[in-house]
Amino acid sequence: MTQTLLPLVGAAMPISVLPDYRDWILADQRDLELQDAIFADVLDGDWAALARQARELLDGYSGRLGIHGPFDGMTLTSRDPKVRALVSERLCTALEFAGELGASHMVVHSPFLFFGGAFLAHGPGQRRTEDTELAHATLEAPLQIARQIGCTLVIENIVDTNPAPLLALVESFQSEHVRASLDAGHASLTNRIGGPPPDQWIRAVGPLLGHIHLQDTDGNLDRHWALGDGNINWFAVFEALSELQHQPRLILEIRNKAGIARSAQWLVAQGLAR
Repeated sequence: MTQTLLPLVGAAMPISVLPDYRDWILADQRDLELQDAIFADVLDGDWAALARQARELLDGYSGRLGIHGPFDGMTLTSRDPKVRALVSERLCTALEFAGELGASHMVVHSPFLFFGGAFLAHGPGQRRTEDTELAHATLEAPLQIARQIGCTLVIENIVDTNPAPLLALVESFQSEHVRASLDAGHASLTNRIGGPPPDQWIRAVGPLLGHIHLQDTDGNLDRHWALGDGNINWFAVFEALSELQHQPRLILEIRNKAGIARSAQWLVAQGLAR
């Protein structure tokens, strides 16, 4: 595969780190995910000013921009209507921030928390129908805003051991504004307890895969290490990506932001991405 045909990776970072990677992002119009809306103090503060700061830094940017939405305590499937209302409100605020940025994706976390075998999760009698209905109720208002601003909600695997429930949830919306997100590190962790490895997640989700978090791990913790520092089979991941008929957003989600550049360089050295 020629260098120009290799997939182009971007990265996730807070706006405060953007100056460090601005030239790298703008040079090739790489995918970008801003992480500030994760935090309550941002959602409760002057996020409009923060969005203006980001827009100034991104002058000349025409790539695919997104945000990571809030997730701390933000389950989509609470049976408590007051909790659902709070989660919906928080996601709506994050989407207003996304609108100010001109962002076109927002990451939200999968609601499927299940203790048991990978092939039992959310089958008959395991709340699958109820959870789907609750997720629709929670996301009704956020999804309306997402449509208005041209933003897609990408629902990320967290402790999901089976792609089927998440895929069914995404399909249930029948909307171009809802897609699945794969975190390769999370899939590597759940692979140890019976789930498929990251490359098989890609094949299972197929055309509904809108977004991928690329991060490495040793399989013991959610490390968010630089790529190449853990034991994920990245050749298999990019082989599966090459079989898709579309290009999901490829986001390096590295805890130590210095690892973004090192991850990108490692992918280039392996001949996997640019």
